[in-house]
Amino acid sequence: MAYPQQPGYGQQPAYGQPAYGQPAYGQPGAPPAAQPAAIPGMPYGADPTLWSWFSAVDADRSGQLTVQELQGALTNGNWSHFNSETCRLLIGMFDRDGSGTINFQEFTSLWTYIQQWKGAFDMYDRDRSGNIDGGELQQAFTQMGYRLSPAFVKLATQRYGRELPNAVKLDDFIQCCVQLKVLTDVFRQKDTNASGIINIDYENFMTMAVLHMP
Repeated sequence: MAYPQQPGYGQQPAYGQPAYGQPAYGQPGAPPAAQPAAIPGMPYGADPTLWSWFSAVDADRSGQLTVQELQGALTNGNWSHFNSETCRLLIGMFDRDGSGTINFQEFTSLWTYIQQWKGAFDMYDRDRSGNIDGGELQQAFTQMGYRLSPAFVKLATQRYGRELPNAVKLDDFIQCCVQLKVLTDVFRQKDTNASGIINIDYENFMTMAVLHMP
């Protein structure tokens, strides 16, 4: 089974790249055109909507969001909260100081990243049900540049689809795609002739998995 020969994943949406710009599920609309009066404690230049959202879930007023607090800020299309695995993955990606939590600046970057993924997700959630099925997930993988069998896509749908047997929600989709990219990048490092096949012993395989799984 070959992995993509071109950088398809990075074409939509890559870390930090400006992409679709659509509002995320649960976002209470776009910010007003005119800048409202400053909210007490809000950092200079901050988006008032995001600051209000951040402050509302920062239960202990620490200025940092834990996994549990981040769950309170992120919702899927059916208004269910993001699962804890995906929230932990996202914090790990955006926690620049290694605190195990994210501050407002890190939250802003994370929020932008989720909006980008929502843009990709919405391309396949055409009925706006808040989930995409296995066939749509196969299309998503193909457009990202991955050549994966229907059997693998079925396995991925079953692994990441927590509430429906044959469909994934936005949080499941993000977690699946991020982990797929990480493992593909590691595989590419070993596949020096781009054949789609590598020879690796058991311990090296386990080392790769432990070091690089998000």
